[in-house]
Amino acid sequence: MGRGSGELLCGGCLRQRPPLDRALAAVPYAYPWSTLITRYKFGGQHGWAGFFAGLLLGAPGVAQALQELQAEDWIVPLPLSAQRLQTRGFNQAWELASALASESQSRGHADARLLLRPRHTLPQSKLGRAARLANVKGAFQVDPLRASGLQGRRVLLVDDVMTSGASIFSAAQALRDAGAAHITGVVLARTPSD
Repeated sequence: MGRGSGELLCGGCLRQRPPLDRALAAVPYAYPWSTLITRYKFGGQHGWAGFFAGLLLGAPGVAQALQELQAEDWIVPLPLSAQRLQTRGFNQAWELASALASESQSRGHADARLLLRPRHTLPQSKLGRAARLANVKGAFQVDPLRASGLQGRRVLLVDDVMTSGASIFSAAQALRDAGAAHITGVVLARTPSD
């Protein structure tokens, strides 16, 4: 998926443009990656973040997207609800975003508090596509006291896995509504398109 010149759009993106300008993934969500990501995410093995950030930096387009960031631009993880953060003990997307910023020595800065998830939602993995979209609709918001910092800025929105795109699209829409000019979704793994 992409909006830039020379980038191809998938069929779903042609029917309804997502709020992302482009989406980049390092690996397919398949064995052995799916097993490693599950251990990372649910097994408390956040030490994998640096290795996964290295994979992301080697993925087509990711290093370029980081180079395009200016000092006022953002690297933002998909936030977890307070309940899920307490259960899991860490936000895997924040660990990835932080490691990515560090490994790349990006001019943009990673921030885990710009985008908020005030509403707890059901786990997306247990839902079909339509239910996923409804589940996360309005689940994300930009910190209202910091929204002015997004006006006309680039954002690299980071998550671990993109399946239907419902979560990352909902988060991107909140960033877009707050004034972000360009949003690149960067995920470690992507499941095959629906």
